[in-house]
Amino acid sequence: MHIDTNKEIIKELFEKENPTPNDLASAKRKISKKYKTPCPNNIILLKVYHDLIKNKSFEKNNNIENVLKTRPIRSLSGVINVSVLTKPYSCPGTCTFCPNEENIPKSYLSGEPAVERAKRLKFNPYVQVKKRIEVLESGGHNAEKIDLRILGGTWSYYNDKYKIWFVTQCFAACNGKLFRKEIYSKKTISQLYSDLEIEQEINRTAKYRIIGLSFETRPDYIDDKEIFQMRRLGATKIEIGVQSLYDDVLKKTKRGHDIKKTIEATLLLKNAGFKVSYQLMLNLPNSNIKKDLEMFEELFESDNFKPDYLKIYPLALVKNSELYKDYLKKKYKPYTERELIDLIKSIKKIIPEYTRIERIIRDIPAPLIVEGGSRSSNLRQIIDKEIAQEGWKCNCIRCREIRDQKQNPELKMFRKNYSAQKGREIFLSFKDVNEENLYSMLRLRINPDNSAMIREVHTYGESKKISEPGLVQHKGLGKALISEAENIAKNEYHSPKIFVISGVGVRDYYAKLGYRLENYYMVKDLD
Repeated sequence: MHIDTNKEIIKELFEKENPTPNDLASAKRKISKKYKTPCPNNIILLKVYHDLIKNKSFEKNNNIENVLKTRPIRSLSGVINVSVLTKPYSCPGTCTFCPNEENIPKSYLSGEPAVERAKRLKFNPYVQVKKRIEVLESGGHNAEKIDLRILGGTWSYYNDKYKIWFVTQCFAACNGKLFRKEIYSKKTISQLYSDLEIEQEINRTAKYRIIGLSFETRPDYIDDKEIFQMRRLGATKIEIGVQSLYDDVLKKTKRGHDIKKTIEATLLLKNAGFKVSYQLMLNLPNSNIKKDLEMFEELFESDNFKPDYLKIYPLALVKNSELYKDYLKKKYKPYTERELIDLIKSIKKIIPEYTRIERIIRDIPAPLIVEGGSRSSNLRQIIDKEIAQEGWKCNCIRCREIRDQKQNPELKMFRKNYSAQKGREIFLSFKDVNEENLYSMLRLRINPDNSAMIREVHTYGESKKISEPGLVQHKGLGKALISEAENIAKNEYHSPKIFVISGVGVRDYYAKLGYRLENYYMVKDLD
């Protein structure tokens, strides 16, 4: 399409007082029909818009930018998520439900968006991060605050040299460094850590800052040594494949560990300040709908669990899994989609306010799923629509984030105390007075030895540039929560210090509040 045609579409949007997505669609149809050309995509139009602003043909218009933004929800939680996959590697597990595709990290499948991106880029961490930032920005998203998620198999089982190199390359991509092809296996561990520390120091003030970093691993691979290395690499959140709380289910599926390992891992991770995300599966062998629901009730009743984040994965039966053989022998029967929807709605009714449901279904392509379960990639949206029609609300963090909803200037700080893993958890939050929308939150943990640990501070709403004020972000909500956490730690628990498991890209923020870097934590004396 000729550039002037695109300009005409943008100019039509400028003529509207508050352009909407419907206005954009109408302008596309009208002008494309007029010139008998295909409708342009939003990425092309967004580039034309920025060119017009740069040339001073028009003044910046936030409404138009939001209308042109592709998948706006990506940046409405305050940060932008960037997922990268590690190379295909052997896995210590032999789970019956797990797909095993050649030249793909264990448990992942071709056709999943993150997998396809990684395959095209030969699983190169530097290129995966760099290209993802470019794509997100071309779609109108601000990518200056990155929540980096490293996926693929069992992270803790990979070679140490590879792990250090992989994370270093992710930081280098955010720092704008040129990619250097190197044979990391020829370097010593000390040399690799030195490279990492250089990139981490640069990232503290880089344009694209890694404000959060997560790994996914198995609970039976979490110990003190692994925790220290994950902190050194800059991790702030750990996803553990719990799958089930019942030993008979874990044994039947050949998971390779019992629930005791999950309890031990969660204790170690929370005492070290990590945010803990559980991956749990529905419809596993030896379970049923009643048992699955009881599992989630126990999840939040027992002090052994109470995860901060949650991924609910209904089992997707695929041919290249051992469980498929049991299915052919009629030894296993998947739930129907209707059964799954009703079960997940019942689960959402018991989720506490301190937990965020990150996902409800995997991006496994529908043709790969044999039978039963759900082939709907938008299962979450289907469930949310039914919940709205039934007139009730899920209480999880994700369902209460302010995002792009109407702002309420009257905010109040709330506090919720609960016990978990032999310690005290204090969940502080800013909500509007009717408690419908969540603006900002903080997790403070008081460990059994009375040491105080801020495990998370997060302000929601549209992700803004680090120096740019927003409707919710950069208004001082986070600072107010941190100040209250310091007061609680000092005056109620008499903690001499307070520790923050800060992402590398947020260390300077805490330094301005009087914190210093000590053993990979930001630390402040409270005396």
